[in-house]
Amino acid sequence: MRDVVSRETSLSRLIGVGVGPGDPELVTARAVRVLAEADRVFAPATAIDAVGRAESIVRQACPEAAVERLAFEMSVGEARDAALAAAADRVLACLDAGEEVAFVTLGDPNIYSTFPTLAEAVRQRRDTVAIETVPGITAFQDLASRSGTVLVTGTERLSLVTALDGPEAVEAALDDDGTAVIVYKGGRHLPAVAKRLADAGRLDGAVAGELLGLPGQRIGRASHLAGGPASYLVTLIVPPPRSGKVGEAGDGP
Repeated sequence: MRDVVSRETSLSRLIGVGVGPGDPELVTARAVRVLAEADRVFAPATAIDAVGRAESIVRQACPEAAVERLAFEMSVGEARDAALAAAADRVLACLDAGEEVAFVTLGDPNIYSTFPTLAEAVRQRRDTVAIETVPGITAFQDLASRSGTVLVTGTERLSLVTALDGPEAVEAALDDDGTAVIVYKGGRHLPAVAKRLADAGRLDGAVAGELLGLPGQRIGRASHLAGGPASYLVTLIVPPPRSGKVGEAGDGP
């Protein structure tokens, strides 16, 4: 765990700021304050002329923040490495100028975020850089609230997995009936993931949320939304089997 470095003891620092899953009302007061105080606010984007989802949230929650985009390549390879290097160089130039730099990210900066990769690239260039994070509300917390789903209770456990490479990781997590399973980033595999849930007897009660708090939002039972692929930003909650109805999900639109 890194010590918190205050502005009084460091002329510059890099702060990863979680802005939640989509709804600007879920951006924390601390995040808004940090963004307003930062000398520079960076946001990830697929291209310099494209408004990313994190930036769109900041525009609503903290309109006074001037956002500069950093283009990231999502596919693995030389193009991604080059984009990451360019982003790290740009951030470092601002830090070397004594600026306090904020980098916004969907959800929480320490959970499946672009920020740790960028922070590590910056640290490799300058290992004395002060790096901090501001926590953000996660998509699974938002989905649990919107769908009326109790995530865990008593001695139940929570497992968070991604389905980027297919439903295999989900299968392994389903082995323990006392564990609630959260599935991230499985939109294109949603029908296959739903089949695995059905085979494990865990499809009933599972809920899915797509583009939470953003245009195109869909929320409902996983069995209803799994008729075809969904977007990259889809979240599934698979509660543990329970004898009583602790929470009930609506079917959604």
